Amino acid sequence: MSEKNRDGKRTARERLAAEREKQKTAERRRRTLIVGASVVCVLGLAAVIGVVAANSGKDDSSDKAGPVVAPSGAQGEDALAIPVGKDGAKSTLTVWEDFRCPACKAFETAYRPAIHKLTEGGKLKVEYHLATLIDGNMGGSGSRSAANAAACAQDAGKFPAYHDVLFENQPEETSDEYAENSRLIELAGKVDGLDTPAFRSCVEQGTHNSWVVKSNQAFQNGRFGGTPTVLFNGKNIYQDRSMTPEKLKKMVEEANKG
Repeated sequence: MSEKNRDGKRTARERLAAEREKQKTAERRRRTLIVGASVVCVLGLAAVIGVVAANSGKDDSSDKAGPVVAPSGAQGEDALAIPVGKDGAKSTLTVWEDFRCPACKAFETAYRPAIHKLTEGGKLKVEYHLATLIDGNMGGSGSRSAANAAACAQDAGKFPAYHDVLFENQPEETSDEYAENSRLIELAGKVDGLDTPAFRSCVEQGTHNSWVVKSNQAFQNGRFGGTPTVLFNGKNIYQDRSMTPEKLKKMVEEANKG
């Protein structure tokens, strides 16, 4: 075999080895993403697999967002909570979420049926707080824009349904798809009666952008570990690895007996 042929075969082997290593790396990355997406039953696992957004993420893209305009019906300190359920419910679930956060989608996918049943039955009140950690960590403005659109939906009395639609259609974490107002308005079409001129104007003008910024600042000041952060009557239950939808329902039932 000539020296030239040996060099050619060696180069081919090296290219093949490099390609195999590239494929292995891609497969490891794919497996990591699959594991991250599977956190739907036990709350505390999200922190373990690293899909929870770090508390250090900051969104500085909204410095010129204008005056703070809270959405209709917002409650709590500085009117930063969007309430769902009856005010007289004996249990309150406080949820901090980012519409670009995969762990938040995992939480919603697993717990949404139980939460809907409890709020509709008057046994649980949920206070939603919106954060923009992924904007800070990954870049872009989709978290803020989606949160503003959700606040616009609150103005129209359609927050719960639109909130669910945003998570059901959540783009990849690295995608800033929700930065496009046209996409947010398109998704509003999935909620009966939401896609109106008033809603479109609210989304396009960023009416609640400064309110979203203030909400995110409150999250940062709270020194929570990441999104989602879930508090049941003030106690952080997201850190409880034994937490399940059934356990949450039992906790609510116990509180309603008292």
